[in-house]
Amino acid sequence: MVSTALRAMLPAVLLFLAAADLAKADLVDNGSVVSLDGISYYVGGVSVGQLGTNETRDAIGKAGMVPGIDLFPITIVDTPGTELQAPDLLDIAAQYDKEDDVFQPAFLKTIYLRSPTTSSLMLNGSDLEGAFSDLGTSLLITSEDVSGDLKTIGNTRVLMGPISSDLPKGPYFVSSATGNVFKVHRLYGDDYLAFIQGVVSDEKGGYTSLPAVTENIMTKSIAVPSRLYYTPSEEQPLAGLRFGVKDIYHVKGVGTSGGNRAYYYLYGPRNATCPSIQRLIDLGAVLVGKMGTVQFANGDKPTADWVDFHAPFNPRGDGYQNPSGSSTGSGAGIAAYDWLDLAVGSDTGGSMRGPAGASGVFGGRPSTGAISMDGVMPLSPVSDSAGIFARSGSLWAKATQSWYPDMQNNYTSYPRIIHSAVSGGVMSAAARAVVDDWVAKLEDFLQVTSTPANFTTQWEKTHGDAPANLGEMLYETYGVYITHDQWKLLGKQFFADYAARHDGRQPFVNPGPLSRWQWGQAHATEEVYAQALRNISIFQSWWETDGFGRHDAESCSESLYIWAWSTGEPMYRNTYPAAPNGPPLGFTDSNVPIIAGAPEVVVPIGEVPYNSTITMQTEYLPVTMALRMARGCDYMLASLVNDLEEAGVLRSVATGSRLYN
Repeated sequence: MVSTALRAMLPAVLLFLAAADLAKADLVDNGSVVSLDGISYYVGGVSVGQLGTNETRDAIGKAGMVPGIDLFPITIVDTPGTELQAPDLLDIAAQYDKEDDVFQPAFLKTIYLRSPTTSSLMLNGSDLEGAFSDLGTSLLITSEDVSGDLKTIGNTRVLMGPISSDLPKGPYFVSSATGNVFKVHRLYGDDYLAFIQGVVSDEKGGYTSLPAVTENIMTKSIAVPSRLYYTPSEEQPLAGLRFGVKDIYHVKGVGTSGGNRAYYYLYGPRNATCPSIQRLIDLGAVLVGKMGTVQFANGDKPTADWVDFHAPFNPRGDGYQNPSGSSTGSGAGIAAYDWLDLAVGSDTGGSMRGPAGASGVFGGRPSTGAISMDGVMPLSPVSDSAGIFARSGSLWAKATQSWYPDMQNNYTSYPRIIHSAVSGGVMSAAARAVVDDWVAKLEDFLQVTSTPANFTTQWEKTHGDAPANLGEMLYETYGVYITHDQWKLLGKQFFADYAARHDGRQPFVNPGPLSRWQWGQAHATEEVYAQALRNISIFQSWWETDGFGRHDAESCSESLYIWAWSTGEPMYRNTYPAAPNGPPLGFTDSNVPIIAGAPEVVVPIGEVPYNSTITMQTEYLPVTMALRMARGCDYMLASLVNDLEEAGVLRSVATGSRLYN
C-alpha cells in the first residue's frame, strides 16, 4: 500500500520525469503565423539579430509589447544623412510602402532609426513630431550616436539601444521577451496550384519546407520576404528577385518529388543544392518554393494524366486552359502572381516553350550545355536544359545573361537575315493579323525584310550524303533517347530502391512516364540508341552549315529564325484525350532547337478573342512567337529581346486572365 507521504511526492516526481524527457526531446521552433492589420505573415523560428542589450532590452520590450503576444512589429529606417527632417521621414515611409508588398504602415508603430554614415545623427523633436503622429509611431528606438531631444517627441516615446549592424533596412518582428529579431515573410495563397511547397531559408545555406498555411481551398501558402532587405550590386544583379523552381531541381534541406509521391517520400530531404539553382541564389535571387511539374519532366495532359498531383491552373482566358508542360507550375505561376518575379523550369523537348506559349510569358531553352544540369532529375542529357520564365523581356534578358556563365558578348550587330516560318501555319484571321503586324515591326527594327523559310525543303536541297527524308531519319530520335536515358538514369534505380524499402513492391508512376519507360525498354535498344545519336550529329552538322544555324563573326548568329508558337486556339483542360502509349514521335519546328542544341525563346506578341465554353463569354488567349539563333548565341538573343521591348516591339505582360491591362 502506497504511504501518504509517497502519494504526496508522486506529482513532483512525475513532473521531474516529464521535464527530463522534455530536456532530451528535439524541440524546434518552426516559427509562427501572425496577422497584422488583416495581412498574414510567417515569422521564422530562426533569429537573424538582436535588439537592445541586457540593460535596455526590458524597457524596449515593455514599450513595444503588443498585449497577448510576444512579438511586435518594427521598421529599421536608414536615414539619408546626418540630420533627419520630417519630409525625409515621410518620403522614406512612402518609398518603403511603394517598393515592398511585404511592408505596411503598421510596421511603423515602432521605428529603429539608424544613420548609414559614421557621423552622429541629429534629431529635431519639434520638427519630427507631426511626422511621427502621421505615421502612427508610438516608439522610436535609436542608436547611441543619435543626439537631440530624445525623451519623447509628442506622443512618441524615445529609447536608445543597439541593433545588429548587419541587418538591412525594412520591416521585422521582435520578441519583446528576448530582443530576438526575425525576418518578415508575407504569406500569399497559391490559388492556381502552381507550387508543390513553399520554402524558407534556414539562414545556414539550406532551406526548410514552409511550416505555415493560411485557410484556403486546396492551396498552400507561399512566404515571401521583404524586398527592402536586398540591394542589387555588380556581384548580385538579381538581388531580391523572388523565384520558384520546378520540382526536379534538388535544394538542400528540401525533398524533391518530380511530380511523384513515392519518389518524394522514398528519398527525403536533399543534402545539397544543385549548381544551377545555387548560382541563382549566389546572384542574389530569393528562392520561395518548389513548383509543379509533369511527372519526371515528361509530357502529361491535364486533367486525365495527372494522377499523383493536380495540374496547376493556367490563369489566362477562362482559367481552364491547358497550362502545357512539363514546367507547368513555373509557367502558370509567373502568369498568375505579381509577387513572383522569376520561375525556373527545364526544356528537353519543349517543356519551357510550351508553358510560355500557353501562359503568354517570356521563356525558352538555352543552348544545350549552357549551365550545369548536375543535381537535376534527368530526362536525357542529350537535350536537358535549364530555362527561366519572366513577365518582361528586359527581366528575362537580365536573368538569362546573369545566370548562364561564359556566354560570349563581344558582338557588334544583330543578325541581318530573318528566316520566317510563319506563313504556312494554320491560324485564325485575328491571330494572323497579330502575327503579321508584329513581324512587320520586327523587320522595321532590324531594317531587314524577312525571307520565308522551310527547314524540310532546305534539307531536301542540301542534305548531301545524309538520308533524303529528314522526317523519316528523325522520326523516332527524340522518343528513343529520352526513354532510353530516363529509364537508365532514373527509373530503373527508383524501382530497385523502392522495392528494397517496400518488400518488393513497385511504386506508382503516372500513365504517361510509365508508358514511355515501357516503350523505351521495348524499342530503344543500345543499337537503336546509338543510331539516334548519330542522326543527331548529322543534323547538327547540317544545321550549322547548310541549315539556318550558321554563325557570324559580327552578330554571332547569321540569321534570326522566327515562327508562331501559339495562336490563341483554346485547349481546354476538362477534356479526356486518348491514353498515353509511348513518347511523342515525329519531327517539327519545335524539335529543331533540341536536336540542334540551339537557343530558342518564346515571347508574347498579343492576344485574340475566343468564345469560352466554360464562362459562355468572350475571353482572350495569348499569341506568341518563337525566336531562334545559332548555338551559343544566347547572350545575343537575350540582348535582342531586351532591345525589342525597349523599342516597343515587345511588351511586358500582366498577371491574370489578360496579357495587357
